[in-house]
Amino acid sequence: MVAPQPSRLSDGEVLDAIVIGGGPAGLSAALVLGRCLRRVLVCDAGHPRNEPARIFNGFLSRDGSSPAEFLQICRDQLRRYETIEFRKVKVVDVERGDCRFTAILETGERVVGRTLLLATGLVDELPQIENFRQFYGSTVHNCPYCDGWECRGQPIAVTGCNQESLDLAIELLLWSKDLVLCTNGALAVDRKAVETAKRLGIRFIETPIALLEGAGDTLEGVRFTDGSFLPRSALFFSPGQYQRSHLAEQLGCKFCEDSNLIQCGENAATNIPGVYAAGNASRGVQLVIAAAAEGMQAAFAINSALLDADAASNALLDREPGQPTPPDRSTPGNEAVN
Repeated sequence: MVAPQPSRLSDGEVLDAIVIGGGPAGLSAALVLGRCLRRVLVCDAGHPRNEPARIFNGFLSRDGSSPAEFLQICRDQLRRYETIEFRKVKVVDVERGDCRFTAILETGERVVGRTLLLATGLVDELPQIENFRQFYGSTVHNCPYCDGWECRGQPIAVTGCNQESLDLAIELLLWSKDLVLCTNGALAVDRKAVETAKRLGIRFIETPIALLEGAGDTLEGVRFTDGSFLPRSALFFSPGQYQRSHLAEQLGCKFCEDSNLIQCGENAATNIPGVYAAGNASRGVQLVIAAAAEGMQAAFAINSALLDADAASNALLDREPGQPTPPDRSTPGNEAVN
């Protein structure tokens, strides 16, 4: 069992919000809620989705930052708020009680909150190709919006045999005209899609991939099982994805029919009263800046719901600013998600 870390929380304290996940969405939500004098605990297991990446792009004022540098800046800025506590700890279970949620930490500690924000993110399923991880995050990528600029004009390979991979190859024509789709086996798309791609100048290689080759983390090309070699400076793929945490399913949250994303309304509320979701776990636009914005939106929704509940129960009169709500107050409800 992981040893407990020093905590600013008092014994028996009921928090306004427990944020599970300390990435851009979770930290952004904590910042807004903390500035609203809400008592917030952020729990983070310490392994963000973009951890392998050297840099991330497209975030105004932080373009070209490393993921670790960005998260450290965010955490440092939160430290001045006594209303916010950040803990590097995994939440292993959550219990729904009478107007309360109890988060059970890997340390064995139990923390109680009125609301819960799931900002737990997704996990990418990486292709099972030898040496893939050697280049992943450096010259092997999955998002052209994040890394296409750095690969502009270079010879690019895309790996995958489905429609998503073919669509990705077509999309990458914005950055390079030297594109090869390495299907790593038989291509599973309709004939019309193949004709469209060929008309656009995309080449196809169906020979299975043996391994990726290069020096250090710099890709030099793709070696196939027949011994042939395709020189390439970058490789992109369209990953399958799954929820990093089991908590949404355990709590009974609904998921989108066409994906495994948590279903939310515009206010980030799930179908479970008091439970909200933000970031990659619940949205299709998987960019750092978008996750930060979604965390802010979730915080607005959580604070508004808390205000409604506190006004109805007179808790706004009973509490001092910045102090926890008395334990007999209710959890705010969500607008139901259909």
